[in-house]
Amino acid sequence: MLLTGTYRAASQYVPVSNMPPNPVQSASVSKRPLGQNYAFVVVAVIFLALLASAGLRSTPGVLMLPLQHAFGWDVSVISSSAAIGIFLYGLAGPFAAAVMQRFGIRRTVLGALALMSASTGASYFMTAPWQLFLTWGLLSGIGSGAVANVLGATIVNRWFTTNRGLVMGLLTASTATGTLIFMPGLAALVEWGGWKPVVLTVAACCGALIPLVYVLVPERPAAIGLRSFGSTHEDHPAPPAQGNPFVAAFSNLARAAKTPTFWFLFATFFICGFTTNGLVGTHLIAFCGDHGIVEVQAASLLALMGFFDLFGTTLSGWLTDRFDPRKLLFFYYGLRGLSLIYLPYSDFSFVSLSVFAVFYGLDWIATVPPTVRIANEAFGDRNAPLVFGWVVAGHQLGAACAAFFAGFVRSAQGDYLQAFMIAGATGIVAAVLSLMIGRRPVQPALAPA
Repeated sequence: MLLTGTYRAASQYVPVSNMPPNPVQSASVSKRPLGQNYAFVVVAVIFLALLASAGLRSTPGVLMLPLQHAFGWDVSVISSSAAIGIFLYGLAGPFAAAVMQRFGIRRTVLGALALMSASTGASYFMTAPWQLFLTWGLLSGIGSGAVANVLGATIVNRWFTTNRGLVMGLLTASTATGTLIFMPGLAALVEWGGWKPVVLTVAACCGALIPLVYVLVPERPAAIGLRSFGSTHEDHPAPPAQGNPFVAAFSNLARAAKTPTFWFLFATFFICGFTTNGLVGTHLIAFCGDHGIVEVQAASLLALMGFFDLFGTTLSGWLTDRFDPRKLLFFYYGLRGLSLIYLPYSDFSFVSLSVFAVFYGLDWIATVPPTVRIANEAFGDRNAPLVFGWVVAGHQLGAACAAFFAGFVRSAQGDYLQAFMIAGATGIVAAVLSLMIGRRPVQPALAPA
């Protein structure tokens, strides 16, 4: 009897032939034939979404001159709208993580992609600066902030038990890949038809991902009768979070802030932003211009960095699965600091700049996978994306500070020497701080997200 049926209760036998099919198992068989490997389908779709978000965030740099010519707006107006978008891109992270836990990943990503597509598409009709601030500053900043590193961390924690570092490296690398793919194409569109084809292209790319996410990204493996990749037992996901997600974001920040681990991660990621996006990403072209290097050649250095970052960050994820993430961060930050100190004293020849671009590109955002692993160890898989969102906010704060500080130094002293030397010194400080992070998980009693 045990071979031909099952028990619904202790004394009630139900033949198998009369039992209704399990919808979860049916979905996993008919619609998800890859088994646990379906996690990589989810990763591929999220990679594309992160790529589109990164491309959107890099677009204001391409639109700077076309908008000046089309409307006569001052560069400070255009750059200010871009700065708002960058700031919200970082600040939205912890709140996006809380919304994902409250309403689900798929709903959050679908809403964010729709907001990104609608806001950039609406800018096609803009005629006044406030509309630029609304579309490319406020709305696109919030939307792209929900499709950022915090999303990658949440996907990795839900869909993978093993190989988390490698997958996080792949997803993180999409930031550089997005810039690498979008920038040359968008620049060509500007030369062909001005700024309007650019905004329509970005809007179309974001909108095209909506059906992909809807069809191919389930909420979690258990929703389609699967286990997370590498798991040998059934997953038992926590119930959806209740309450106000904004309150959850701040309450988790308050509790995480009581641990030294959070402040070490926040400080090192602040320096990460200070030494990458804020300094090199914003001022390298101008720094090269001070040494007689034309803008196109200097911009090609950034593209070269983005290309090698794809390999460096992926390799960093592979190493994170196998080595102490604190030692990896010590290595990454230390070498980055030394390279920034070296650059002002190089001869700015083609060879020296190419070597710097390759070396620095490999290390550009290689710090993300080790940082995510430490956050997971310290705060648990459920709360780590929320805490990591606040750490990413620190990264963007550091980037904003570096962008302002380096510009101030250049105006006051006539060169970037002191700015790069100080940034290099902060990289060495971050290397030391990385070794001070406690090895044992602290697991603070964070508020339910």
